[in-house]
Formats: sequence, structure tokens, C-alpha cells
Amino acid sequence: MAGFHVHGRVQGIGFRYFVRREAQALELSGWVRNEPDGTVTGEAAGDFSRLEAFRDILDRGTPGSRITRLDWWALEEKPLPSPFAIIS
Repeated sequence: MAGFHVHGRVQGIGFRYFVRREAQALELSGWVRNEPDGTVTGEAAGDFSRLEAFRDILDRGTPGSRITRLDWWALEEKPLPSPFAIIS
């Protein structure tokens, strides 16, 4: 299970929808949301190899995004939304 915080140009371009689509394709549970400071944050759970693939996807971003930093950290196990969801 991991938490993530994506910095850069990630709001106003559909980035949360991209994150949700990719997480659901990897069969991850969790959530993503916009933050007031212009970043995107979330939590994801699934098997290790799928989480690593998800991390790589977040780090690359979309053609319209510009990722300047990806913070990624381990979390203790807890229930997360399934399927992966956008929250406010």
C-alpha cells in the first residue's frame, strides 16, 4: 500500500481521471484528489508489481501534464475504495 503526491502541472488537464483509469486497469483500490496547492494526492493498494507499475505511470504523467516531483511512500494496510475513485 502506498501514498503518493504529484507535483507540477497536474490540475485542470484531466490528470485525476487519468490516474483513476490507470489504477483501475491495474486493478488497484484507492483514491485520488486535487489539493488546494495545485498538486494531486492519493493512496493505492494492490500487489507490489502493480503498485510499481502505477508509480512509473504517475512519474511519466500524460502528454498534457508536467511532473516535477513524485513523492511516494509506504502506508500501513487499511481499507480503501474499490474500484479506485476520485474523491474531493
